[in-house]
Amino acid sequence: MSEATWRKGRRVAISGAGPGGVSAALAMIRQGYDVRIYERAPEPKPLGGAVLLSTPVLAVMRSYGIDVGPSFGSKTIVEFRNNRGHTRARLPFNASVEEALGIPGWHYGVLRSTAFAKMLDLLPDGVIVPNHSVTGYDETDDGVRVNFDGAAPVEADILVAADGIRSRVTEQAFGDPQLFHVGLRVWLAWCGDFGGLDRSTGAITHARDVQASYFPMLHNGKPGWEWWIVEKSGPDAVPPADAEAHLRERLSHFADPLPRFPGHTNFDTQVFRWEIYNRPSLDHWTKGRMAGLGDAVHPVSPYAAYGMGMAIEDGYFLARALGGRDLSDRAAIAQAFARYEDERVAYVTHHVEFARKLGDQFHNAPKPVAWLRDKIFDNTRLLEKLITKDYLKDAEVMSLSLRELHVP
Repeated sequence: MSEATWRKGRRVAISGAGPGGVSAALAMIRQGYDVRIYERAPEPKPLGGAVLLSTPVLAVMRSYGIDVGPSFGSKTIVEFRNNRGHTRARLPFNASVEEALGIPGWHYGVLRSTAFAKMLDLLPDGVIVPNHSVTGYDETDDGVRVNFDGAAPVEADILVAADGIRSRVTEQAFGDPQLFHVGLRVWLAWCGDFGGLDRSTGAITHARDVQASYFPMLHNGKPGWEWWIVEKSGPDAVPPADAEAHLRERLSHFADPLPRFPGHTNFDTQVFRWEIYNRPSLDHWTKGRMAGLGDAVHPVSPYAAYGMGMAIEDGYFLARALGGRDLSDRAAIAQAFARYEDERVAYVTHHVEFARKLGDQFHNAPKPVAWLRDKIFDNTRLLEKLITKDYLKDAEVMSLSLRELHVP
């Protein structure tokens, strides 16, 4: 990349070429900034299987130029069920959001690599700088010096930390992240379509202390299924030696169709295991000329079903807050970062902490408490009310506030 495309006052350095970093880059390039994404790997590579993306995330991706029409993802009605298949809650659609964004429904299933590849395809050549691991930064009188492992430093106007849960950048800015294991392990899997199932509905299903779930998704326009299991674990827990046998046994306690999915899944290439870590919530995501997003500032429990989508939103909101400002103006940066935090920190923290609370309630409740919980959820609409109030309401308000993404 030539010096002519690295103009003082327009220089944005991003650490990490994941979905959040790429989203920030796409949004900032559209505002006229010069952007470089420094990625420690030889090339960016999405991890995990399929993902659920909500309609505001799709609206953001559409604004970048991605076709989010019927061939992109599979529109899904979300139900919460017990392990016998009894429906406890069904997430309602908000007609006002559907009309405003021009996207029906709320959740869409898509293979993570498919969605990410479409974002990468929009980046101009040379934006991603591979084999550059950011080790930290130094603020100067008129910018920020980005430091690397084994490479010369680079001068920029701002640095965006999108380098994941073990971010070197946000650790420097905010100190030890105090990462802790949340007591959960998730197995993410996907498979092709095998017919005979209702492709309009996905289910999040709970036994006493295990969650097993499935959703329809599309992979390069082809129908398939994503399924996953969330179970108790710990920082010293040893994963099962035979993952397939372990997961088949777990699913044997659930109603059809969950026990059928392993038979259509390649356990060598279509199953991924995560141990779930989190950090205490931060009051601020910015400091000086540095701004964090995604897992670098707010790791997300699988109970949010929102990790990739939330990072994509972060990148969009950060760029929107900057709004084309001259980045040589420290006061302008401070003003933009304050807007970014006002729009994102409380919203995201609420979702992250609510998801963590749900995970704890479903996996760590003592047997008598779990028995009472299940009786209440099986026989009342309490779970639906909790999810609508604590999960959907804020997301719907946020969606309606994004007027620039509304369709005429």
